[in-house]
Amino acid sequence: MAQQSIAEKFSVLPPAQQQELLDFADYLIKKYSDTQSKSLHKRQAGTMKGLVQFMAEDFNAPLQDFNAYM
Repeated sequence: MAQQSIAEKFSVLPPAQQQELLDFADYLIKKYSDTQSKSLHKRQAGTMKGLVQFMAEDFNAPLQDFNAYM
């Protein structure tokens, strides 16, 4: 039913707007196919291992700015 309605409305439009509608349909197809393919990629633990080259000696020490709250 929706396909008939779309076809009827499409046939009423001038050629320039038909092309614009086709371009928009292509955009929607690309947008949602990219979204679906991204959701298929699973994150894997450990892929960032070794990328941190330096960490300060006092990294886990409390910050001076928060002494009033402790």
